[in-house]
Amino acid sequence: MPRLRLPAALLLLTCTLTTAAQVAPPVFTDEARATARQLADRALASDLAYRITRDLTTEVGPRLAGTAQEARARDWAVATLEELGFANVRVESFPLSLWTRGESVHEEAAIVAPYPQPLFATSLGGAGGTPPEGVEAEIAFFDSFDDLLASATGEDVLAGKVVFVNDRMTATRTGEGYGWANRKRRTAWLEAENRGASAVLIRSVGTSSHRFPHTGMMGFPEGRRAGIPALAVSAPDADQIERIHARGETIRVRLKTAADWREETTSGNVIAEIPGTGAPEEIVIIGAHLDSWDLGTGALDDGAGVGIVTAAAKLIRDLPRRPRRTVRLVLFGAEEVGLVGARAYAEARVADGTVDDHVLGSESDFGARRVWRLSSNVAPHALPFVEALQRELAFLGIIRGGNDSGGGPDMSPLQAAGMPVMRLDQNGEDYFEFHHTPDDTFDKIDPDEMAQNVAAWAMFVWLVADSDQAFRPLDAP
Repeated sequence: MPRLRLPAALLLLTCTLTTAAQVAPPVFTDEARATARQLADRALASDLAYRITRDLTTEVGPRLAGTAQEARARDWAVATLEELGFANVRVESFPLSLWTRGESVHEEAAIVAPYPQPLFATSLGGAGGTPPEGVEAEIAFFDSFDDLLASATGEDVLAGKVVFVNDRMTATRTGEGYGWANRKRRTAWLEAENRGASAVLIRSVGTSSHRFPHTGMMGFPEGRRAGIPALAVSAPDADQIERIHARGETIRVRLKTAADWREETTSGNVIAEIPGTGAPEEIVIIGAHLDSWDLGTGALDDGAGVGIVTAAAKLIRDLPRRPRRTVRLVLFGAEEVGLVGARAYAEARVADGTVDDHVLGSESDFGARRVWRLSSNVAPHALPFVEALQRELAFLGIIRGGNDSGGGPDMSPLQAAGMPVMRLDQNGEDYFEFHHTPDDTFDKIDPDEMAQNVAAWAMFVWLVADSDQAFRPLDAP
């Protein structure tokens, strides 16, 4: 029988239709859409996320990475996830270098001349301590971090002085001003130390007008740790230093802190699952981080995220039918001190060959204000799915964002290994009023806004996990 030959135009049309079928805009089934809406309705009527966050911040409180408090948080998380009925609840431990600010979070800082008065200041993560008697020295004032970078270099340029860096942060809904302002927190110590300074002070990264200094981890070049004290002063105290400097006065300060690296210890990621029914080897990973800084109780950063993703997963777990794919909930350890838990998780999945089983990931780590945008970072062929997903979420006030998003800090190591991500962007206009300060406490959370987060997360996770949509490039594994 002669071989059937298709006309070239028909062959091209056939190939086009085949390709289009692979990437055609998805149509969620009526059952999937109805289930998603049911999840949202239940979330909006529930206070589970609010109660989870309340219990974590009340029963454990501050949870500095590597401390006994963080270990208590892991125990609390395991007990909570088991009680909520999740499967495969476990802790994956990893080693961690422990840094603390010493016996007390109340460190000493003061102007001693020309106008003696106390300052509200706190050590930055990874900073060195002062000698037992403290440090007293003249301030070298830099109006911006860029001014410090542009200043003369050399080990004796600022010998014995305390460098002060005065950059301000601008509040935005997206929080994008944080990265620019945060440069000084990460590396001002290095620039100061390289110039011979005895310590560094920075205007707190954040937008609060209260006398609550903002802490956070510094950055470290390979093989190097800070040998000098590094502290942030609250914005009103930075204003005071700025006013005195503007008068042409020489300012002397006294600092005393016991901050230092302590020992090698252990942290861990707490993991729980909803096993999939059709493709259990495919993983939709959602997360938040369990640790916090030690000044507040870590309600917004990131107790709220713990409550939101856990409550959303619980709603899905309680459905009559589990989703097609496995939903994996990870409460990461040691996020605040350098994404240590996230890196450990990703490295383990690369090592055991399961990283490509992670079809999509997302994290809640930006407080508890309303979700207003769905952003993504997926292959182009998956964009129609994301757009359809946004349409399902639109009744919650959620618009479509771009396709150049991250999935949250703890998702970044997996994203670097090729995992696609989406992000439910929250309103961050006032987030940096409280972030990393003593003011990060449970009373800042609005239960109705938190419930809207849970509704969005439950719908999002269900529709992704119950689908067969690929988010990686079509030629990827």
